[in-house]
Amino acid sequence: MSKQNNKKKAHLLGFMQNGFNSHATGMWRHPRDKVNWDYGRPEYWQHIAKVLERGLFDAIFIADQLAPYATYKGSSDHSVRYAVQFPCNEPSTIVPVIATVTDKLGIGVTLSTAFEHPYSMCRRLSSLDYQSGGRIAWNIVSSFSHGEWNAYGVDGRERQDRYERLEEYMELCYKLWGSWDEGAVIADKSSGIYGDPSKIHEVDHDGTYFKCKARHFVPPSPQNHPVLWQAGSSNRGRDFAAKHAEAIFAVLPTLARMKEYSQDLAQRTTERFKRPAGSVKKIFGLQTVVGESRAEAEEKFAHIRDCIPLEGALAWISGHFGLDFSRYALDENVANIEVPGIQGLFESIVYAKDGAPVTVKEAALIYAQGMGMPVAVGTAKDIVDQMEVYLDEGGADGFMLITTFTPGCYEEFVDWVVPELQRRGRYRDRYAGSTLRENLLQY
Repeated sequence: MSKQNNKKKAHLLGFMQNGFNSHATGMWRHPRDKVNWDYGRPEYWQHIAKVLERGLFDAIFIADQLAPYATYKGSSDHSVRYAVQFPCNEPSTIVPVIATVTDKLGIGVTLSTAFEHPYSMCRRLSSLDYQSGGRIAWNIVSSFSHGEWNAYGVDGRERQDRYERLEEYMELCYKLWGSWDEGAVIADKSSGIYGDPSKIHEVDHDGTYFKCKARHFVPPSPQNHPVLWQAGSSNRGRDFAAKHAEAIFAVLPTLARMKEYSQDLAQRTTERFKRPAGSVKKIFGLQTVVGESRAEAEEKFAHIRDCIPLEGALAWISGHFGLDFSRYALDENVANIEVPGIQGLFESIVYAKDGAPVTVKEAALIYAQGMGMPVAVGTAKDIVDQMEVYLDEGGADGFMLITTFTPGCYEEFVDWVVPELQRRGRYRDRYAGSTLRENLLQY
């Protein structure tokens, strides 16, 4: 085998929301964003999906939140005014839209465990995975924002037992997904017997948080259950990911943070939970801006930053971190502020300048640009140079590519950057199989 073929290859995923504006706040103002496209129509999503499949991406990954952010100044007004991930459609509705025009592309959906029973969650995910031919991933989240709790009319205080509840949730999901034995379906027309009741087991779960007495309503999908995805970055979140996840999405702003995270997750996976090394694919967030020259790319990046409204940016970090940042001076050091929500992502902006102080204003604008992800700006060669460092030194197994203007940012990446990755032996030239799990395990 050649030295080139021994190089670690990258997995690639596209990171979006099923909404008007995804994670680059204000990007809807960009003159190249959604030109002649309606985000709510199937054609928009089908076009993006076909672009990603042409680029041999593992999946499109659909993020979500369940209600408008409403923490900044105690209202969702600024989320509405500046289209801060508003409006946003339910993520799983676009799965059949995408699956019908693609053959290999995986579809990751973010679905919250907070307000849905495991029985209906398993039924929905099994149905989607079955219908797509085994191309679904479930990004497992529990809801965190004031707006979400208020929308569902429940106590918005953080549950101290959140992870205990989540562990039982997964326990019941595994029972349901594992309840159909091989040979359970007979489907004999002459006898009229469809299924063998002794091989389709009734799940009888009586736990602290959930009760369920029923048979799983959907036969096993080609993957048996969707690929399990997680974005845990706090101490408890890392444990949950090391125990359950097949892949993890992490936002790590610097190479040093990538190294620390990779080493820590590997240790938890193998030592604490006794899973084989490499069981969890580490997919790190990355924002890319590619140009035919570095100067052109820098100019494009400056235009992207110019689209960000400061109050919209403050509304987003307030909603994401559960703290009203209007209470703080714009020049205050964010490292001195304690936030109740998503600790790991908050660290992505605390360390965004590699240890130098970050003000509230800087934090808001950095986060609104792309969730605190590192940015690769330049030619295709420049971008792949940076990706190689993250693969070889940072421990990345691949990248979650956050959008800027759509669908152009993905078209440019697939046309310019993917060929450069392939030339360097850093990327596949074909899919390994038909299911997402097969492609995720390809290397």
